[in-house]
Amino acid sequence: MPDIELTNISRHICSDINLKIDDGELMVILGPSGSGKTTLLNVVSGLTEYTGSVAFNGKKMDGIDASRRKIGYLFQQLVLFPHMDVRRNIAYSLELKRLPSDQIEARVNELLKLTKIKHLASRYPKHLSGGEKQRVALARALALSPEVLLLDEPLSSLDLQTSKYLRMELRQFQKTLGITTIYVTHDLAEAEEIADRIAIIHNGKLQQVATPDEVFFFPHNSVVSDFLGAPNILVCQSCRELEQGVVEASCGALSVIVAHEGNSVNRLAFLPRDIFLSDNRPPGPGVNRFEGYITSIQYTDDAVRVNVDVSGQNLVAEVPYHLFEDMGLAPGKKVYLIIKLRRIRVYDCSCSEKHKTGHFKPGMTAGVNLAGSVHDEILQAKKLN
Repeated sequence: MPDIELTNISRHICSDINLKIDDGELMVILGPSGSGKTTLLNVVSGLTEYTGSVAFNGKKMDGIDASRRKIGYLFQQLVLFPHMDVRRNIAYSLELKRLPSDQIEARVNELLKLTKIKHLASRYPKHLSGGEKQRVALARALALSPEVLLLDEPLSSLDLQTSKYLRMELRQFQKTLGITTIYVTHDLAEAEEIADRIAIIHNGKLQQVATPDEVFFFPHNSVVSDFLGAPNILVCQSCRELEQGVVEASCGALSVIVAHEGNSVNRLAFLPRDIFLSDNRPPGPGVNRFEGYITSIQYTDDAVRVNVDVSGQNLVAEVPYHLFEDMGLAPGKKVYLIIKLRRIRVYDCSCSEKHKTGHFKPGMTAGVNLAGSVHDEILQAKKLN
C-alpha cells in the first residue's frame, strides 16, 4: 500500500497543507465543521482541483483522474442504490469493470464475510439499520481492492453505542487489510480510539500532527488546546505506588492520587469540566481535594472558566453560568476543588522515584487519610465522581 504525501496543498479554505501519511497508517483528520477536512479528502481522491502536489509512493498523482488513483471513498452520505439488494450494491463497481461473473461473486462473498453482513445479502437498503448500511457502504468502497481508503465522518449519523462498536470494527478491518487510510471526524473520542496519528486542522491550516497521547498531553498551541477542551496538564516529578492500582503522583506542590497500574507517571491531564468547584468546603472522601484562590475568570460560549491558584499551580475549572452566578465567584475568593478521579488521564514514562511504603512523604499535601485504607477512599471517590 502506498504512503501519501501532500505538499503545499491549497484549495478553498485549505492553505499550504503539508502532510505525510505512512504506508498502512490510519491517519485521522480532526477538526471542527468547515475547517477543511473534506476538502483534503477530495484533493487526495482527485475529485477537486487544487494547487500543490499529491504523491503516492513518491509518484505524483496530479492530473491523474480519480478513477485511476485506486481509492475507495466512503462518503458521509452513503447513497446506497435503493433498487438494488446488498449483494448488487457491493457488486456494482465490479460489474462496471465487466469482470467475469465468477470473480464478482467470489469478491462479493469475501466482502460479505469480512464485514459480517452475509445474512443481509438479499435485503434492500430500506430494510437495513444505520449500522448495517455503513457495513454495506464500506464493503462497496473496498470492492475494487483499493490501495487507499478515505472515510468522511462515516459514523456521524449513528447512535453512540453503534458508532463505538463500528469504529473498532473499522479499525480491525483496516489493520487486517493493511490499507492506507485517511479518516475524517470532528469527534475527539472517536479519533483517539482508532488513530495511529491525528492531524488537527483549524481554519484550513494544520495545527499539529502526532499520536493521540502526544496531541492530548503536548498540545502544540492554544488552538489545539482549546479544541481538546483546554485540558489542565500537570508535569509529574515523581510517583509512587500506594497499593495495587493506586499511585500518588507528585506534580510540583500538588500530590494527586490516580487509579493506575505501575509506577510510571510523567504527566496528568484532566479537563476543566472534570473539576468540581465549590465556594464551601464539600463533604465526602478526601481524594484529590484542594483549596486555592481565584486569580481570573474567562467567559466562554458554554460556561465560565475559573483560574485558581492551588499552592502555586494554576488549575482551570469550568462552571455552568447558573452556578457561577449563584456562587458569586470573583478574583481573590477562596474556593475548593475536587478533581474527578475517573477523568484523570495518565501519560506513562519512567519515573525518577519509586516508593512502595504506603505512606506519604513528609510535607506532601494530598487529602487521603492513610491511617485507613487508600482503597476505601478510592472506592468512595469513584462513586461520587
